[in-house]
Amino acid sequence: MAAPKKGRSASAQSKPWRSLALILIAIVALTGGMFASGNTTPRLGIDLAGGTSITLRAVPERGQESAINKTNMDTAVNIMERRVNGLGVSEAEVQTQGNDNIIVNIPKGTNSKQAREQVGTTAKLYFRPVLATEVSAGAAASPSPSASSSASGKPGDKATDKTGDKATSTGSATPSATASQQGRAVTEGLKADATPSAGGTATPKASGTPKASTSPAPSASGSSNDATAKLQAQYAALDCSKEDARATAGKGVKSTEPTVACGQNSQGQWQKYILGPAAVDGTDVKKAQAVFNTQNASGWTVTMEFTSKGAKKFADITGKLAQNQSPQNQFAIVLDGNVVSDPYVSQALTGGSAEISGRFTQQEAQSLSNMLSYGALPLTFKEDSVTTVTAALGGDQLHAGLIAGAIGLALVVLYLLVYYRGLSMIAVASLLVSAILTYVIMSLLGPAIGFALNLPAVCGAIVAIGITADSFIVFFERIRDEIREGRSLRPAVERGWPRARRTILVSDFVSFLAAAVLFIVTVGKVQGFAFTLGLTTVLDVVVVFLFTKPLMTILARRKFFAQGHSWSGLDPKRLGAKPPLRRTRRPSGPAAGSVETKEA
Repeated sequence: MAAPKKGRSASAQSKPWRSLALILIAIVALTGGMFASGNTTPRLGIDLAGGTSITLRAVPERGQESAINKTNMDTAVNIMERRVNGLGVSEAEVQTQGNDNIIVNIPKGTNSKQAREQVGTTAKLYFRPVLATEVSAGAAASPSPSASSSASGKPGDKATDKTGDKATSTGSATPSATASQQGRAVTEGLKADATPSAGGTATPKASGTPKASTSPAPSASGSSNDATAKLQAQYAALDCSKEDARATAGKGVKSTEPTVACGQNSQGQWQKYILGPAAVDGTDVKKAQAVFNTQNASGWTVTMEFTSKGAKKFADITGKLAQNQSPQNQFAIVLDGNVVSDPYVSQALTGGSAEISGRFTQQEAQSLSNMLSYGALPLTFKEDSVTTVTAALGGDQLHAGLIAGAIGLALVVLYLLVYYRGLSMIAVASLLVSAILTYVIMSLLGPAIGFALNLPAVCGAIVAIGITADSFIVFFERIRDEIREGRSLRPAVERGWPRARRTILVSDFVSFLAAAVLFIVTVGKVQGFAFTLGLTTVLDVVVVFLFTKPLMTILARRKFFAQGHSWSGLDPKRLGAKPPLRRTRRPSGPAAGSVETKEA
């Protein structure tokens, strides 16, 4: 028998256990990570677990058809995601579909009616004067993950004219006044005469010592006293460290009325606020952007430009706030009832533009600028459809999908047993390894990237069974072709592998390319099919290279396969093998003579 070739083939023959050990270590490590993280099952999509799917279509206003663009759609997705996660739904999915649709998938256990009201309505952004603020009683607790995506209010932020001198920041991370001092300030501020602003929005007179030119405020009526007492009671009872309290604080309050609200400071602590009536509307902001200030140590800042009406309103409110000291020289930027920033002012900002500086990171500055620019949804959306999937229906679909997968797998195994006999045990073992890797990786990808196993994804996994089996068949047929040529099993395995390897890689590349294109050009549930198909295609290459080939090399040394047992699937007689190959050897002498033959 001819000796095997030296080099890569010889190494593959002599060290197949190394590849098997490598894939075994990978399986053990991934399985250990799955159990350590507690995610022992794949995360199910809405069509399997049950829930509500809402389809919203962007409707352009007259003359603003160009507003429906990728930037505005992505901004709307971010705002909707923030809203729906504010309902306590950390696994909600919000994504675009096509050019003008947004799909909102909400898992079971959520009030679908409330979710529908939250995601499609146009949010309101207001600038409200701060009447009182303090760290909430339970703020020592870690903030919930759902609130971490929003920009946090920073008590040290300051607002200045964009082109003017910097104002001195008077903020600190601690409350600026005691509870009793704040209570008196709030009472005075709420009882003060509300002076209409240029845009018709009422703004409270700043509490504290007014200027000499300020007219004395009339006595408050009994109903006003009752409203003030009620607001102070709400403030005293508010615990912003609790998610339920944050979700309900200030909801349903008119812009012309004072309210309570919650916000998060730079230390991750939740603060509670009493805020006066809105002085500036979010629509008064013409433009906002994050800018890195290289002229001083401010770092990242947020610049704002106001409309003509907004500039006058902003000048009025900052002028009144600047007349007094903490806490009334502070205003809050409120989005959907939550305080996203609360800068201080020490002078009237009359230039029509302003800059908010503080301890911003780049991400925080960009987030705040996006909220100022698109605090309200940049587009109007119409609800096209609402689909509710019950958990029972989802369970039935999953059950049917698993049955279909089991039937497909059984048919493949049956075919392999009948046609390949002993070789089928290698194929079945490879399919088992591929199934384990697929299950474990899907379980880990759920919390890692939000992957959800939906019905199309199950279909992709079923289709992958055939793709994986096809790789084994290509390899086995190349080995059998070599045996038909008269070679014994061990050389046949090593000679057949390079040719089979090339075919397998080309076939899997085409499948992966199709899955990648499908994943890019489609959205929604079809992406689940494409993702699963691509994942299983990659795993097919890993399993064939690190498990199937090394295992075949090891079994080729066993007598059952090497001697071509009739049940091995490699019987030379059944395959119609030619007589053993012989090779010629030239005589060592110069004279021509008879040709000596030697069995290959």
